[in-house]
This record gives sequence, C-alpha cells and structure tokens, in this order.
Amino acid sequence: MTIADESPKPIRTLFQIARFRRFVSANLISATGSAMAPLALAYAVIEQGGGAGSLGVVLATNTVPTIVFLLAGGLFADRWSRSRLLFVGNLLAAGAQGALAVTVATGHATTVSIAACGFVSGTAASFIVPAAQGAVAQIVPEQHLQQANALLRLPNNAVKVLGPVVGGVIVAVGGAAWALAWDAFTFAAAAVLLLGLRLDAPLVAPAGVRGELRAGWTAFWSRTWLWTYTAAGTVVVAAWLAGFQLLGPLVAAEQYGGARGWGLIQASFTCGLLVGTLVCLRWKPYRLLTVAVVAAGGIALPLAAMACTVPLPLVLLAAVLAGVGLDVAIVAWASAFQQHVPQAEQGRMSALNGVGERLAIPLGYLITALAAHSWSSQAVLLTCAGLVVAATVLNLCVPDVYRINRLTPDDQPTAAKGRRAVKQA
Repeated sequence: MTIADESPKPIRTLFQIARFRRFVSANLISATGSAMAPLALAYAVIEQGGGAGSLGVVLATNTVPTIVFLLAGGLFADRWSRSRLLFVGNLLAAGAQGALAVTVATGHATTVSIAACGFVSGTAASFIVPAAQGAVAQIVPEQHLQQANALLRLPNNAVKVLGPVVGGVIVAVGGAAWALAWDAFTFAAAAVLLLGLRLDAPLVAPAGVRGELRAGWTAFWSRTWLWTYTAAGTVVVAAWLAGFQLLGPLVAAEQYGGARGWGLIQASFTCGLLVGTLVCLRWKPYRLLTVAVVAAGGIALPLAAMACTVPLPLVLLAAVLAGVGLDVAIVAWASAFQQHVPQAEQGRMSALNGVGERLAIPLGYLITALAAHSWSSQAVLLTCAGLVVAATVLNLCVPDVYRINRLTPDDQPTAAKGRRAVKQA
C-alpha cells in the first residue's frame, strides 16, 4: 500500500467506518457485564460465607496480576495483531467468569476458587488494556481520534449509571451467578466482534523480548511528558481512591445522611462523566496535554468539599465538576498519546503508563490505613485534595507538557510515521 493510500478518506461520521462500529459495539456489550461484576463478585463471596477478609483476598488477586503482567501485555500488543490479542484476552475473561458463575450456581464456590477466577480475569485485563489503546489509532483517522475516544467513553459512562442498578436487581432476584454468567457472555460476544477487526500487527525490529522491553523503557523515559504525567497520575489516582472511594462513604454516613447522601454524590459524579464526554464531542482543545493535566486536577474539588463539611448541594456540584474534568482529561490524554506515540510503541508505552496508575490502588489503600489511625477522616480528605493539587501544579511545571498539542494536517506527526510501520496485506 502506498502512502497516498494511507490518507484518510473524508467521512461525515465515524460510524461510517465498519471497524469502528464493531469496536464500539464490543465495548458497549462488554461494559454492560463489567458494570454488574463488582456487585456480583461481592455477593458471591458473601453467599459462600466470606467476610471482609475474603473479599479483600479476592480483590487483591484480581488486581495484582494486572500490574504484574501488564508489561508483557504491552509487549505483545506491539508484536501481535491487536485484534487477535483482544480476542484472546476477552475469551480468557469469558472463561474465567463462566467458571465462576458455574461454581457459584452449584454451591461449590470458595474463597480460593473465586480468587483463582479473579486471577485469570486480572491476567486477561493486562493483555486487553494495552491492545485496546493501540487499536483505536489503527481504526480511526488521526483527525478524528478525540471524537472516537469520546464516543467510546459515552456508552461506558452511560452503563455506569444503569449497570449497578440492573445488577443489583438481578442479584437480588436470581443470585450472583446470573450476573456473573451475563458478564461471561458479554466477554465472549465482545471477543467475537473484536476478532473481526482483523488488525495487522505493527512491524517491530526483531530485538527479542529483553531487547524490546529495554527499548520500550528507553523510549518511555526519553519522553519527559509521558513519565511525568504517569508519575503525577499515580499520586492523583492514589489520593482519589483514598479520599473518595474509601473515606467518602464514611464521611457521608457522618455528615450527609448516610447511604442516600453517598448515592447522590456518586450519581452526581457519574453524571459529570457523561457531561464531560459530551463536551469532548464538541470541544477540541489545541493544548491536549495541558488540558488533561488541569482537568484531572478537578477531582480535588469533592475531596476538599467533604473535608470542609460544606452543605450537600455544594458537594454534589463539586462531584459533577470533578466528573466533567476527569472525563475531559481521559479523552484529551488518550488523544495526545495516540497522536504522539508511534503505533509500534503504543502497547509498551500504554503498559508502562498503566502500571504506574495501577500501583496507585494499593498505594491509596496504604495511605488510608496508615493515616486513619492518627488523623480524622476530614484531615485525610484535605490531605488527599492537597496531594492532587500539588501533583497537578508540579506536572504543569514540566515544559514538555505545553509541547504535546493537537496535530494539524501540516504537521508530520510521530503517530502517522508509526502508522507507516504497520503491516499491510
């Protein structure tokens, strides 16, 4: 195929691209199952007599392999066809969730068996995530990447509103096994759709596994904007998990009427995510990375609001603004990454970025566990908000942040050069 053939054809809507329709459909189907899975998993543990300790073990075995194997997933995403890797990853997750559904339905589930299935699911996720990041840039013309990222976020955010509610009804009426079985089916259906993408593998130099990992780390470290954003993101995500996800319900119970107040806060945040997606469909900022850094810092707002025990309506407003900012940040970051990282490196770069953010999960829990013994919940929340602001400000002090901007047709983008390194049939 010649370079002229690679020029994107004029399109009125991304849904004219058959592979994009397939990719969006797979993501939407899978999201309906994933939204129900956490609730179903928790009740699967409860139904077999487990408590908080058992649930902690199950969650840990689901998270740890994602961190451990993510670099391997990124390496494979730069060596193999990403559509095949997505197929294998989703099929593996379908098998794990299906096996879990059967053991729960037959009454043979134990903490060990549930944890084992979670380990397999976590391993599958470590291969799915970096492959999906690179697949978008192979499917969509460069000038439409932001719109594509926003459209992919839209169904996921919509499902976050309805999924837990529907999942709760299914678990209450039929038991956790039915929700887990649906999750398994959605993974299998997504696998079939993703295999049909038929994406070619990027061309990479045959340097061997160690050589490619070393080259990936060198490329990651050479991009100051990439590793500084990753480092700042680790702090921001850890502070958010510690403050909002863990301490939020406790503060809501003390200050905002318990479960009802916390439900309203979470609903406000989710609505903000949806609004943020709609904003990204219309607004195309030039300074992509700067916008991503500043917008992500908005999640400090509900943390500070709850720490200061302001009235509930102000907390709800802060949660909406945080949701808007976070979704804008996610879309802007994905667009900047896809435009400024070559196709042949996107798997490894995505994996290295993902490892940093996933390390924030145990880090956030550790921060809360250590601080809760000597500080009040409000003090910890205020500290978490301060960490988010500090990480944001420090990241904005990096000069490279202001150089990673939206590429125009006159630019010679790194990502476009990377596209030329993709195998053509």
